[in-house]
Amino acid sequence: MIKTSDYKLIESKFKKIQKNIFNSFIKIDKKSKNKKTNWKYKDGGGGTSIGIYNGKIIEKAAVNFSSISGKIIPSSALSKKLGKHKQFRATGVSVVVHSKNPFVPCSHLNVRHFEISKNKWWFGGGYDLTPYFPYADDIKLWHNNTKKMCDKHNKKYYKNFKNQCDEYFYLKHRKEKRGVGGIFFDNLNTKSKNHYMLFLEDVVSSFLESYIKIINKRSSNKYNKNHKEFQLYRRGRYVEFNLIYDRGTLFGLQSDGRADSILMSMPPQAEWPTIKSKTLMNYEKKLLKFL
Repeated sequence: MIKTSDYKLIESKFKKIQKNIFNSFIKIDKKSKNKKTNWKYKDGGGGTSIGIYNGKIIEKAAVNFSSISGKIIPSSALSKKLGKHKQFRATGVSVVVHSKNPFVPCSHLNVRHFEISKNKWWFGGGYDLTPYFPYADDIKLWHNNTKKMCDKHNKKYYKNFKNQCDEYFYLKHRKEKRGVGGIFFDNLNTKSKNHYMLFLEDVVSSFLESYIKIINKRSSNKYNKNHKEFQLYRRGRYVEFNLIYDRGTLFGLQSDGRADSILMSMPPQAEWPTIKSKTLMNYEKKLLKFL
């Protein structure tokens, strides 16, 4: 059986993470509105989904917490080495931000913990950046801060997790990376739970520090209808990845979770134009050089 005391402590830390992220976003976008929804899971547990929308900076964001237990763990959550198991508990926080200004990148973060028995558990997560109009300085800041944070815990983390991020956030059918990367990790279970929980807390802090700096630098940039058109077009790639490849989406749907919470990661608008203008094609050519 799962040791309840350990799980409850981790669960409480994830609740604090959600609160911290939510407060950070509404602090930088006081014009935004938000809605909190508490929900229950069929087998046990539930979560709190927070939507942030119609802001001056944030067009739509999701800051979701969940802690559920089930009888059969979905295949999307298992690695091959763990074999087949039934009972599970899973808790985590998932964040996606879709900016109003096309010069502010979209960004995503996820931190999670799974337990299937007293001795079989793991942590996972990561974050990535998806710009529409990339700036070399922003990308350098993003990766440098990430490396500094990873090196604090293990000198091998950054290279390994960066490579995993590049491999994971890749649209095979488009032969394109989703964005400029970050870190992605899963199945962390060789050190103590305390080690990984401290690492996840630093992951969240690094994400917020870097992303808020980029928001503050770019949110006042002037943009026109061509910039917005390109943003909506590239948001289509985000939708494709989330619906085809994203493990979090697959896990939520396979576990019969709350659909509205699972799909809160979708952008408020996206486009798949039949004919791309020359301006749009030029924007895409410049973007792909960074990916």
